Amino acid sequence: MPSLQSLRRKIAAFKNTQKITKAMKMVAAAKLKRSQDRILCARPYAHKMRRVLSNLSRRVNRSSHPLLQKREGIKVEVLVVTSDRGLCGGFNGNIVRKSSEFVRQCESRGLQVNLSIIGRKGRDYFRRRSWRIRQEWTGIFDKLSFEHAIDIGADLTDNFAKGSFDELYVVYNEFKSAIQQRVIVEKLFPVDAQVEFGSAQMEGTTGGSYLYEPEEAELLDALVPKHFQVQAYRILLESAAAEHGARMAAMDGATRNAGQLIKKVTLYYNKTRQAAITKELMDIVGGAEALK
Repeated sequence: MPSLQSLRRKIAAFKNTQKITKAMKMVAAAKLKRSQDRILCARPYAHKMRRVLSNLSRRVNRSSHPLLQKREGIKVEVLVVTSDRGLCGGFNGNIVRKSSEFVRQCESRGLQVNLSIIGRKGRDYFRRRSWRIRQEWTGIFDKLSFEHAIDIGADLTDNFAKGSFDELYVVYNEFKSAIQQRVIVEKLFPVDAQVEFGSAQMEGTTGGSYLYEPEEAELLDALVPKHFQVQAYRILLESAAAEHGARMAAMDGATRNAGQLIKKVTLYYNKTRQAAITKELMDIVGGAEALK
């Protein structure tokens, strides 16, 4: 039977843990509000820009711009977006499981797969595996800005243009609500109009062309890299908001669990203390009876 002192220490430790998890929940809730506002503002612009570029890619000569070219290659790159910190429930676990499954599917089709990692948790996981990591970015979610998306977009577009890979897929958590995220596998390179509009609408397209001002090549040179920067920024915002939501939910559950443990151990402490008092009383009564 544990001593009363050890039980008191255990109760104090549970209470301290509960204070920490409650504070982390409040911090995550405050960060979630800011991240949610940012993604709700950025998401419509990013979706509309993707739709515009997908529509444009149907009507231009795709070979006129290196970022629109479709290649029949076997080199695939997977961009995995995780968090830099833990204590956010199954946020990172769902990402690495989905990424590993997708990579194995690609390898089973005879494709060569390289990884680019955003976030320390994904980097640490895949470093212990046999898959090759081409590039990694860590520590960007503390002060997330559009400059991070510019750096990531420039690296990806340059390597795609140089032929380092023929297709790029990104695996990330899409923010749905404070308690719900969805793991998404999305194709970024090259732009696929059929994915955006669907095969039925593609078959019904009558063709046609645009009048460009400035010239088509100049417009594509400005619009296409900007599109990938915007999509990278949207993905980072989605992941940041989903991470804060997952952490808030995880810390809320941890706070409730700590409260239940405090009640359980406190009840056991009271029973143990009462048993000790009863034993002492019985010893006193027994001693008094022996003196008679």
